[in-house]
Amino acid sequence: MYSDTKIAIPIFQKDKESILEVAKDCIIKGADILELRIDGMENPNPTIVREILEEINFPTIATNRIASEGGSFKGSEEDRIQILQECADIADFIDVELQTDKKLIESITDTGVKTIISYHNFKQTPSLDFLSDIVYQEKEIGDIAKIAVMPNKLEDTLTILAILSHFDNTVAISMGELGSYTRVIASKFNAPFTFAVANDVTAPGQIDIDTMKVLLNSDLINPEDLEQ
Repeated sequence: MYSDTKIAIPIFQKDKESILEVAKDCIIKGADILELRIDGMENPNPTIVREILEEINFPTIATNRIASEGGSFKGSEEDRIQILQECADIADFIDVELQTDKKLIESITDTGVKTIISYHNFKQTPSLDFLSDIVYQEKEIGDIAKIAVMPNKLEDTLTILAILSHFDNTVAISMGELGSYTRVIASKFNAPFTFAVANDVTAPGQIDIDTMKVLLNSDLINPEDLEQ
């Protein structure tokens, strides 16, 4: 039984040449979709980002992660969002954080591009009620909800499983080694994406794509058992 969950691979490189080289390698290795981490680029601007997306010519999520959620973009909020807005007609998805100013988010959603509205917490796993509220807000705004949080104990990872079991069109990840299994089990809940790596590690606990492909297409876990 083959999984419908797509494998997304982030690309976190400084320049166009390196990005294109890594993108080619990711596609060869079997990525279903790429995530271009614009914030990893040195002095990104809308023109160069558009050129990169056009030359990659492969399904891509455009992400320009805010610093407070683990990103590296050094410009203003307006500049950060403008880059995303101006590549909305080329990218397949745009990832923008829920904490972003609502008017700036609207400048992206108004383009008609499919959006991933995201929340990241690298310190802890908030309560199930808190995260459920976050997902409800994200789904009201965009097409796909995404949360990625850090577990401090194994029980925290169960909160992510509860989110996955309750919400559709949702990417929910428990980061770090402790939560790495949630990246695999997400497919049993028909999550739209899970994230693996080819070369660039952009979040703790990520799994390489070769291992991820094997695990996603293995019946190590019976989906019927998860529903009981």
